Amino acid sequence: MVNLAATMKDVIHLSIGQPDFKCPAHIIEAHVEALRAGETGYTMDAGLPELLSELQKYYQNRTGRELTEDNILVTTGATEAMYLAISVSAAPGRQFLIPDPCFPLYAPLVRMHGGEVKPIPTRAERGHQLDPQEVIDAIGPRTFAIILNSPSNPTGTVYPPETIEAIVREAAYQGIKVISDEVYDHLILDDLEYASVLGHTSDLDHVMIASSFSKSYAMPGLRIGWVISSQGTIKMLRRYHMFTTTVANTPAQWAGVAALRGGNECIDEMVTEYRRRRDRVVKLVSETPHLTGYWPQGGFFIFPSLPAHTNGSNLALRMLEEIGVCVVPGEAFGESCINSFRISYSTSLDKIEQAFERMIPWMAKQDM
Repeated sequence: MVNLAATMKDVIHLSIGQPDFKCPAHIIEAHVEALRAGETGYTMDAGLPELLSELQKYYQNRTGRELTEDNILVTTGATEAMYLAISVSAAPGRQFLIPDPCFPLYAPLVRMHGGEVKPIPTRAERGHQLDPQEVIDAIGPRTFAIILNSPSNPTGTVYPPETIEAIVREAAYQGIKVISDEVYDHLILDDLEYASVLGHTSDLDHVMIASSFSKSYAMPGLRIGWVISSQGTIKMLRRYHMFTTTVANTPAQWAGVAALRGGNECIDEMVTEYRRRRDRVVKLVSETPHLTGYWPQGGFFIFPSLPAHTNGSNLALRMLEEIGVCVVPGEAFGESCINSFRISYSTSLDKIEQAFERMIPWMAKQDM
């Protein structure tokens, strides 16, 4: 869909999965200064010591969890972090419980390593919240791990502390691992307590937390992420890391140090704007015929549903071809999502208004 849109003129993208803000100046300056200072060699495979130290302090302050630098591995973005976490876990006979819809990376990685995926459906009428009891009831003799993503891509759903607590507690009791993708953890748009898995576990052996600077600091192209777990798990992950990317980008790691030392003012400004866009998008979705929305609480996505049995992929393709509005078809995010599509509000409010000015009358003409 995005590739087709690239060949067309006058397309409005509601498909973008990265921040539209500029990277904060102090982060850019740190990156450039690292290059000028000759910081272009390899770091330790676990990461730049200064970055490991800043991450350790950051998570201890935010979650109250005691960590050492040996609990952290710096990676080439959260994608590598999730790749490593799934690679050391998935194998034939091992089942992974994954929310449906979810980010498209997880299920293919599990299957690539011979594992089995068991989707846990969520519903738009419940804001795509996971029901912890449904997750617990889905656990079977082959269940090896549960993957969580809060705030969620594609739904923007933020799981409350009681959901995280219930799932992590039951997983620990049954010896099941929890892999948590927390890349949108700073983009909380309502007055909510963010629940990191790290703050709800007593045993790091059973959890792996992946995150990055990409979304919170508008630096996705610098590709710096990390994974947090027990020292034993991190030691195992480092072996895989050594034979994939070896080390993360050195100047970009110095940019990450500047991000953590620079405070959250730049994040707060982005969150304020995302909140303004979210409020408007929710209203516009409610005014669009055949779309059923909800209230996304984080990130910069909404995942509205269409009437049952509607092929959202076909609809999205015709929308692109006929009115030049690009969204991401729902089936990219899960087996039960054919009648949905993802809308990103990581674009200007003017572009959002223009897109819906095209969509609303066009959708009104569709026979569903």
